[in-house]
Parts: sequence; structure tokens; C-alpha cells
Amino acid sequence: MKILLISANTVTEPYPVYPLGLDYVAGAIADRHEVRVADIHTHKGERLADEIRQFSPDIIGISLRNVDTTDATQPRGFIGSYRTLAATIRQHSNAVIVLGGSGLTIFPDEIMKALDADYGIMGEGERITRLIEAIENHAGTSGIPGVITRDSFSPMPAPWEKNIVRKFNRKADHLAYYLKNGGMLNLQTKRGCHFNCIYCTYPHIEGRRLRLADPAAVAETARSLEAAGAKYLYMTDAVFNSDSDHNIAVARALKKAGVAIPWGAFFAPLKPPADYYRILADSGLTHVEFGTESLSDRVLTSFQKPFKVGHVMAAHRAALDAGLHVAHYLLLGGPGETRESLDTTLQYVDKLDKAVIIFFCGVRIYPHTPLFEIAVKEGQISETDSLLEPVFYRAAGIDPAEIGERVAGLAQSRPNWLVGAGNSDTAGRIMKLYRYGYTGPLWERLIT
Repeated sequence: MKILLISANTVTEPYPVYPLGLDYVAGAIADRHEVRVADIHTHKGERLADEIRQFSPDIIGISLRNVDTTDATQPRGFIGSYRTLAATIRQHSNAVIVLGGSGLTIFPDEIMKALDADYGIMGEGERITRLIEAIENHAGTSGIPGVITRDSFSPMPAPWEKNIVRKFNRKADHLAYYLKNGGMLNLQTKRGCHFNCIYCTYPHIEGRRLRLADPAAVAETARSLEAAGAKYLYMTDAVFNSDSDHNIAVARALKKAGVAIPWGAFFAPLKPPADYYRILADSGLTHVEFGTESLSDRVLTSFQKPFKVGHVMAAHRAALDAGLHVAHYLLLGGPGETRESLDTTLQYVDKLDKAVIIFFCGVRIYPHTPLFEIAVKEGQISETDSLLEPVFYRAAGIDPAEIGERVAGLAQSRPNWLVGAGNSDTAGRIMKLYRYGYTGPLWERLIT
């Protein structure tokens, strides 16, 4: 069969994100089917229509990476643009439309109906193999875990346990786009997240059990990406250091394989093992993004974080001592936030020297999270409310507007503070740096 996979993500703030998930879907089906990938960044408007008409696919898969910006200071939902995309596809093709991605997994019933799709795949996209087989054989799909229709719902399937294969086309337009705009491609070393952060959807999307990739295989993929032109690699694991022994094995494999390009990842600010960041830096790590969220122990406890403020400071110092660029993400306004806890966080922030601080002033409520249950119990939402458009938690101890005003005011005199996911100005500055030949995430250059 002919299958067209479309990455629907249009966000470029603060930088474009390579559609890694579609590489894995392609890897699962390309041996038996003719597969093409179209990225909305390179296939806009009439070009996408031309691709659909010329290729004439039997199945069109649409990857929905996210449903909104998760940013209370600049809330923006994407369902309207996704609906327009689906309508454009219907206008030019009679192909079966299959939805997937984390956005669909979080809001399966609502998105299926909003986009009028034929099928949806919850969880990992590799299970599309069974759906394609059913379509080929004109068989029913009700027994396939995670496959849904507009009129039938399936419980969340167990994590994908079969082979995970990645396939990317070195001549594809979308690969060239990301190489031109930052040179940054993605790499995954594990799936799953065993942490219990109350607002996070990763345990629902990927499962709680860690599934570790073979370090040598990770290094081999890294070399392939480097050979394809990548100048930087970003590890997409939910929390990279959720298994530090595996991290060290991956780092050593990268070094042994001779991978020469830098890389970065998202870390929990846990107290690191001895020489942990030095070992990773020796293999090419340059950027550490800490999911710190708060510098109040009380709020960290309410978030069910596996660390305290003291651990944050120890992790921060260890990363700096290893010569790394450091950023901390702070998530303000969650359960237990008060003026006192905000004061504590803002006082500690300036102790995080030589770091970029990225503030999110408001906590997005998603289904399938403990925060959803908390918000229902507190009467902020009901169990039947639609959360497809952004809805944010309201802390009883402080007005959300006050949080935003205080952070924005202080940020004016602190160039290392960034508020929210970035705006058009931030994206413009980064794109300008890309045109001058810079590569990677570059958030550290926004403060100079």
C-alpha cells in the first residue's frame, strides 16, 4: 500500500522540532509498503495538495505532536489548524485518514470527532502495522489494542514491546529543512517514565516502565544522523537521567563510536552520581535542561517531585563544574503555590548562576494526570469538561495574574530570564542565528 505520513506540528518557537515519531512509524512499515513523509514546514498549502494528488496514497497518517502551547501567558490551541489540515486532505484524497501522536493519545475521542478521521492510534505509532493489515484484509479493527474510530473507543494499550526501528530518508525535504534551520536532529535512548509528577502526561503516553535502547545501537544511530548532516543531537527521553547507569553506558558508546557532534537532553535535578556530568560532557553533552519547576520544597512535594531544593543546587553546580550550558524550567502556580512559596522560588533563582531560567506561569491541566483529579476535587473543572482548548490550574493561595506580573517585572532586569515557550521575537532571533551558521538549541545565546 502507499502510505503518506504527515507531521502537523507548525511550532517553531523557540526552534523547529524534528518529527522523530514518524521515523519510527516509517521504520515499522517501510519494508512492506511505499512510505513518504510530508512535514507541514516544507509542505504547506498547494504543495501538500500536489503531493497528495501525485502520490495518491491509500492511507494518510497525521501525527499530532501537541494540542496547544501549554503556556498560560500566551495560550494558543492548535485544533483549528489541525481541522483545516484534515479538511484539505479530504478535499484532495479519498485515502483512509489515521491520526496518531501524543495529542491524539491525550484527547482521543474529542480529536477523532473534531477531525472526522477514520482511525486513531493511541500510544506508540508502531502498532499501525496491525491496522494496515486489517485494512488490507477488509477485516475489523475492534480487537487491535489502541486503535479507535469515531464511534468506538479502546482502553489505553500496553506499551509497544516489539522491535523499535527507525528509518529516515537522507534526501527528504523535511530532513533538509531541519539541517538548514539549526542542524538539530533527535535521538531517543529510552521510552517510558517512572516518575509521578502530577501534571505530566508522559506516563500515560509511554507507560511507566523504562524500556532501554541498546547503547551501541543508540551510538550507531547517532553516527548515521551525523553522516546525514546533523550538527547537534537532542535526546528526546521524557527524563534523560531516569536511569543514570544507562546514561553512562550510552555516553561511553557515543564516545567509542566516534560521534563528534554535541548533544543535549532534559534532566531531573537529582543529586548526580560522582563524575556523572563530566562523563557525559566527555561524550559530547553540552546542554543540560533541568525540569526544576519550583525552588520551594513545599511546592516540590505537592508536585510529587523526587528531589528537593538542595538537590537542585547540587545538580546545578555539578553541571557547571563539568563546563555545561545549564537551563532551568520553572512551573509556577500549581497546587500549594502561595505568595510565600513564590517569594522563596524567586529568591533562590538568582543563586542559580550562569544559567538560563525559563518560566511558565501557569500549569496546564491535562486528562489522565493527578492534577486533573485534583482540579475536579477542588471544583475547578468537572470530569466531563472539555480540556481540548488550554485550561490552567488556579492556585488558591495566589492570583495567577500576580505570578505573571511579578515574573515579567523582574525579568526586565534579568536577561537570563525567559518567560514562556518563546514568542515570535525569540524565534526570529534564533532563526537569524541559524542563518549565520549557528546550530543547536541556542537558548544560552538569547541572554548575551
